[in-house]
Amino acid sequence: MENGKKHFKTIYLSGPIMDEHFGVAREWRESAKTLLNSEYRLLDPMRRKFVDREVDSANEIVEFDLLDVRNADIVLVNYNRPSIGTSMEVFYASHDLGKFVVAFSPYEYQECSPWMVKYCTKILGSLEEAAEYIKTHFSPDME
Repeated sequence: MENGKKHFKTIYLSGPIMDEHFGVAREWRESAKTLLNSEYRLLDPMRRKFVDREVDSANEIVEFDLLDVRNADIVLVNYNRPSIGTSMEVFYASHDLGKFVVAFSPYEYQECSPWMVKYCTKILGSLEEAAEYIKTHFSPDME
């Protein structure tokens, strides 16, 4: 706490968007907001209105997502399927920036990509477990 004020950690919500089944990319992010919004500042890339596969938007999509990763204290990852963009965000956050990366995944450890295992700090079985992990280890009251 700084001057009696809580410092809210910022969490970037990383996960597949392009070619994701209708609504899935937004649905888990809304659930994350319900679980974490009161104690954390969340950066949701879905807040932007870019369109996938439009050349005019491609560079902006990537640059804004990387800006969000840089501005985050923690990256929360939905590792529900292989995704190039998600993998790039995880690598950038962990390897280049030294950020804490918490993922949740339906995959058993043996099914996970070695790259995701290496560059995610922690992989848990559900969004709820990942949110609880973040609350336990990164509570605003721990400042």
